[in-house]
Amino acid sequence: MTALDAGPTEAPRTFFFNDPVIRGIVYQIVVGLILVSFIAWIIGNTAANLAAQNKTTGFDFLWKTAGFDISFSLLPWSRASTYWQAFLVGITNTLLVAFIGIVVATILGFTIGIARLSSNFIISSLATVYVETIRNIPLLLQLFFWYFAVLKTMPAVRDSYELPLDSFINQRGIFFPQPLPDAQFGFVWIGLAVAIVGVLVLRRWARKRLEATGQRFPVFLTSLAVLLVLPALVWLISGAQVAFDPPVLGRFNFEGGVQLPPEFLALLFGLSIYTASFIAETVRGGIQAVNHGQTEAAQSLGLKEGDRLRLVIVPQAMRVIVPPLTSQYLNLTKNSSLGAAIGYPELVNVFSGTALNQTGRAIECIALTMLVYLILSLLTSAIMNWYNARVTLVER
Repeated sequence: MTALDAGPTEAPRTFFFNDPVIRGIVYQIVVGLILVSFIAWIIGNTAANLAAQNKTTGFDFLWKTAGFDISFSLLPWSRASTYWQAFLVGITNTLLVAFIGIVVATILGFTIGIARLSSNFIISSLATVYVETIRNIPLLLQLFFWYFAVLKTMPAVRDSYELPLDSFINQRGIFFPQPLPDAQFGFVWIGLAVAIVGVLVLRRWARKRLEATGQRFPVFLTSLAVLLVLPALVWLISGAQVAFDPPVLGRFNFEGGVQLPPEFLALLFGLSIYTASFIAETVRGGIQAVNHGQTEAAQSLGLKEGDRLRLVIVPQAMRVIVPPLTSQYLNLTKNSSLGAAIGYPELVNVFSGTALNQTGRAIECIALTMLVYLILSLLTSAIMNWYNARVTLVER
């Protein structure tokens, strides 16, 4: 038989583990089993240690009386409140400082970041000094500075500095009148909500008009007028009234009004100023990432410097700015836990501190605290990812 008469030869058989697909599946199964075994060992070891110490587990403690005071709370609080209410107070206090801090840090960071690129030597130099100084000092030291060196050195209550509009500042914080709207004021809030929706519709219409005809519409001034005039008209028509409860100096402290304690102010100042220095660098890098030809094209159209920045440069820079900006928002929210160092009753201080020490439920308190920060981080990331998708340039 010749070589031409020979039948087709069989392919050499290979061991099944040489198949990369099968090998990858096996590796994943092995890693999964190791991970599950490790988690099971941690749970078993923890349960054994708790049993040896005669400690119980569970979340039944949340409905027991807390029996301690909280210096600052947006929600009703007394010593008769439960640990669950303490948990909610910690969350609301954390959300308060995080939300206001994000707003302030964003405005300040964008301002400083743009100022660093200013052609004015003094402005750019001051912005550079701010960034290089603030971001290279640990945040905890800055909190100590604002709390001990600034706010705690304010005069005593009877020697308070008087501010405009019946407001006062002393070493116990800032006091200002509390607005007390009547029942009719709800119509004003509805009018404000309608005005906000109208502004959003107006901005969208103005953008489409600009893209279609090239004609600009005074969106800012019109939006400002809508936000002011519509609620004011509703206020006048509805007859809503707002009374003010001013702070009055009592025997030991001011009574009435609203008090912002120094712990809250120090944490807000520290977080906002510190985070703004990093946002400023993010904004500067995003603006410099825009091709210089875009600036030249805007100049050739006769746009002023402010219009070039607002209409051409910043919209294109946002696709570079938003991803690292999200990280700064997450950092600010998580860094609010440092408020425990200066006595601000945020989540870690109230729940993972006082509540944990009184109940001994370390696992439950820490787990709930971690869950809250995880949810806040995921929500922030989801919102910023949605916004990032809106500002991303779409290729045509």
